[in-house]
Amino acid sequence: MRYIDEYRNIKLIKKLSGKIKAITPRGHINIMEVCGTHTQSFFRFGLDELIPRNLKLIAGPGCPVCVSPQEYIDNAIKLTHYKDNIILTFGDMLRIPSARSTLEKERAKRGNVKVVYSALDALLFARQNPDKKIIFLAVGFETTAPTIALSIIRAKKENLRNLFFYSSLKLIPPAMNYLLKDKRLNLSGFLCPGHVSCVTGTKSYEFIPQKYKIGCCVTGFEPLDILEGIYFLIEQIINNKPCVQNQYMRVVTKQGNLKAKNKIFEVFKVCGASWRGLGKIPQSGLKIKDEFADFDAEKAFSINDKRYAISDKLSRCRCGDILKGLISPRDCPLFSKACKPDHPIGPCMVSSEGACNAYYKYKR
Repeated sequence: MRYIDEYRNIKLIKKLSGKIKAITPRGHINIMEVCGTHTQSFFRFGLDELIPRNLKLIAGPGCPVCVSPQEYIDNAIKLTHYKDNIILTFGDMLRIPSARSTLEKERAKRGNVKVVYSALDALLFARQNPDKKIIFLAVGFETTAPTIALSIIRAKKENLRNLFFYSSLKLIPPAMNYLLKDKRLNLSGFLCPGHVSCVTGTKSYEFIPQKYKIGCCVTGFEPLDILEGIYFLIEQIINNKPCVQNQYMRVVTKQGNLKAKNKIFEVFKVCGASWRGLGKIPQSGLKIKDEFADFDAEKAFSINDKRYAISDKLSRCRCGDILKGLISPRDCPLFSKACKPDHPIGPCMVSSEGACNAYYKYKR
């Protein structure tokens, strides 16, 4: 199978692993990836066993579900309380806990929470339910933003008066900039996300070597992709020549997907955004522009972003530190005890892209 089997060739994987071990210098080397699929692939294929012990791959905030702030979930739950509302969401949002409930529990109580696979499905719901208010939970990074933007554009063309979008869309490069300012992480380089980079292009990461003097590499998701990306970063460290490299050239370009980016910024404007565990990060969110205000759930409903009380279990959850790369999931007192995939306490265990979920599946 093209682009799959050749990137899982065991002989090549072992050979590349040996080359990484041969050139890796002494001392602690911290490489962060900010993509949930990278997190899953790294542990699923046992790549942590194929790199030197002093080389640490840190799972950063690469899961949009994991970084959705508690107040967003609380307000989404609040919207389910109105009988005329239908809430549309991606499936991995259902079990994110808040102090009040989860969307999954509200679905069982009220039956007005529906799982969809694309923002475009919201148009169909709005057409089929003209007497209901349809609210799509717009969560994701640059990868989901284009289809959400396109859905809003189409909704305006069709004059759908009962369709609204509650945005929690976030941008990855500003989050990377935020993390680089935290000297506790002592980062040596980044594995940049493949899916996000398809849209943003490699150019969006050029500030990293220019401003912070560390390297980064966009990689794919197969074992050889990730190992080759690590090898490129080690070479940059050895030669003291930080730059932006593109291992995922079969998909990613320097400029990215210009059409997708144009759609995003036709509908959205950049704003500050709250990231669960990280706090407010400037210029890291997407807010619906005034031209499309009729479809903005924040303006149509009384959403006040009020923070509710945090339960005792949630207060002991260490997902915030895990998202920053300060601790391993194993260091959380709830991990694999009170917090498991079938009964998650924190968002990093809820999503299949979360670091705790990956650790539980492959490293327990």
